Amino acid sequence: MTEQPPARDDHRQIDTPDFSMVIASAVHDMKNSLGMLLSTLDDLREEQKGVLGGNPRFNTLQYEAERVHSDLVQLLGIYRLGEHKLSAHSDEHYVAEFLQEQLARHEQLLRGYGVGYDIEADEEVVGFFDAELISGVIASTLNNAIRYTRSRLQLGAREENGWLVLSIEDDGNGYPAHMQEAGDALLRAPDFSTGSTSLGLYFAAAIARLHQNNGKHGSIRLHNGGSLGGGVFEIWLP
Repeated sequence: MTEQPPARDDHRQIDTPDFSMVIASAVHDMKNSLGMLLSTLDDLREEQKGVLGGNPRFNTLQYEAERVHSDLVQLLGIYRLGEHKLSAHSDEHYVAEFLQEQLARHEQLLRGYGVGYDIEADEEVVGFFDAELISGVIASTLNNAIRYTRSRLQLGAREENGWLVLSIEDDGNGYPAHMQEAGDALLRAPDFSTGSTSLGLYFAAAIARLHQNNGKHGSIRLHNGGSLGGGVFEIWLP
């Protein structure tokens, strides 16, 4: 009797990818797609401003797209932090010009919501920071401020005791006490088992801390009052 060869095993071993890397790649693709969507929405608003300028549903669409885009930027940044692949590469920037660029990205949405805005910064103030990282923080904070303000926002910059302080103020109800008192707790990893992760604040605090100079590292501060009487978000950079 002829010996039969062993049955062929079609269940071959398949390498299992690093799931966190897969998620990071997907988040990166979604972020880019949303960036293109937001650019298209801006173009559409400009083309149809007589129709869409004050349309509340269009404003909501653009606002939510901006919010999700900011969330994806933060998630990607936090993944890179966890992989020790994120660092601050600081360059010299004229701060007033930098803040103008950040407002320009939200200008049409601000107008759609009827929110006024201005910048309080000396044209000569110069800062050393990673523009891409700080832009992500400001975009997220601006988007949050649009949600809670009543009618006005203000971006500011000042030098104080060797620190560059960038601020975003609104005329809303301000930050609740527990957020103002959080301090270093903002640097703890977000707790996704609760309804409020404070992802944006964790991201902002982590990005600030990446900026270091002469043994000092950046931080964020939250308080109420300011020139508009509402919430004040500050990022302190050495």
